[in-house]
Amino acid sequence: MEHPTQPGDDVAHMRRAVRLAAHGWGTTSPNPVVGCVITGTDGALAGEGFHAYAGGPHAEVVALAQAGERARGGTAYVTLEPCDHTGRTGPCSRALLEAGVARVVVAVADPNPAAAGGAARLRAHGVTVETGLLAEEAERVNAEWLTFVRLGRPHVTWKFAATLDGRSAAEDGTSKWITSPEARADVHRLRAGADAIVAGIGTVLADDPQLTARVPATTPPTGAPQGRKAPLRVVVDSEGRTPQGAKVLDDAAPTLVIVADDAVTGLEADIVRLPRHDPHAVLKELARRDVVSVFLEGGPTLAGAFLAAGLVDRVVAYLAPALLGGGAAALGDAGVRTIAQAHRLTFDDISQIGPDLRLTARPAAPPTPSREQ
Repeated sequence: MEHPTQPGDDVAHMRRAVRLAAHGWGTTSPNPVVGCVITGTDGALAGEGFHAYAGGPHAEVVALAQAGERARGGTAYVTLEPCDHTGRTGPCSRALLEAGVARVVVAVADPNPAAAGGAARLRAHGVTVETGLLAEEAERVNAEWLTFVRLGRPHVTWKFAATLDGRSAAEDGTSKWITSPEARADVHRLRAGADAIVAGIGTVLADDPQLTARVPATTPPTGAPQGRKAPLRVVVDSEGRTPQGAKVLDDAAPTLVIVADDAVTGLEADIVRLPRHDPHAVLKELARRDVVSVFLEGGPTLAGAFLAAGLVDRVVAYLAPALLGGGAAALGDAGVRTIAQAHRLTFDDISQIGPDLRLTARPAAPPTPSREQ
């Protein structure tokens, strides 16, 4: 049953669960991020937890272990409907039942048919289940996984760096460095949270980027794999022109080169052939490889193609306090012929990173399922 209004304590506990879920960002793929808060019969906090890494204990299990007997008769606040299937871990719905929880408040129903059904099982055993509390906030923190499950393709974040007048390079082609060391460090943090970093051949030829995520080492949770998995590097290179000695082909991380199905190339690399100029086919191939989130760093041409196809879910722009007055624009042809066709966005965050501004936005209109090509 839906509850558009909730007592203040419910909102506070669910908001805490959403913040907890965010701690799992970048380490749970191909699984969702989930947070859970459990209160006792007196309404006081009894336990909390989040899903920290793929294959590890789910948020509900972590919170129940912390709560112990205080969970009996209490309430669980969960950002995503408790799963009802056995994978690498057991079903959370049954863990909640065994703990004697009397009430479960869920932010977002699980859209994955293989795992859904937890709410129904709980209700069938007499547990009060309420849904929809802070759903928008919970969806935002879990946007990558929800996009992957609902639309059958990876969630795409397009990142670009530019001057205040929208230039990504000077007239002579130089672009190092438009933004500050602080902004570049922030980019590496975002790269590290993605499953794949995608760039076009133009970027590879112009800048010879390594496309790796260089972030400070952290101690993983107990039982988690040692070290963060390196994102897959993907080069969209229709003619197979990537130089054999390009940094993106080194052994720092795995690399996939996408070549047109009719191209002739002698490139020695992990190559997949797809129809040319087809971002839908690119995402379909990456989804087949369990890539849930894509960090798009291609130049203006590739970015324009993804935008024109309606395949950009988030935009992260780093704007430097500088003006060039000429040079390359950050975005190429995005299918816009008149102002009415502009890709309208909604800002989610505006932050200062060193001397630069980081703007985070998403399409004002919701995405639609990917079409077959």
